[in-house]
Amino acid sequence: MKTVYETDTFKKQADKIWAEDERLAFVTYIAENPDAGDVIPNAEGARKIRWNLGGQGKRGGVRVIYFNVSEDLLCLVAIYKKTEQSNMSAKKIKEVH
Repeated sequence: MKTVYETDTFKKQADKIWAEDERLAFVTYIAENPDAGDVIPNAEGARKIRWNLGGQGKRGGVRVIYFNVSEDLLCLVAIYKKTEQSNMSAKKIKEVH
């Protein structure tokens, strides 16, 4: 299981979207499944994972952008609702990383 680091940007975004128990469930899952997300092309190894949001399913849920920093560390950099933003560009991901 990896250690999960949450950037300040991620924390602010997550606080607006998730209750603490939802956040903990995701962090536990991603720590145990660090390669679950799809690699984003041209984004320096960033991954995007789809996660359901309160009964909306994966399609209407959230997207979390993260990096596998090392064998032991994973960094959560951004979260957004699919209904509010379709995708995050590789350029934007590099900026928040």
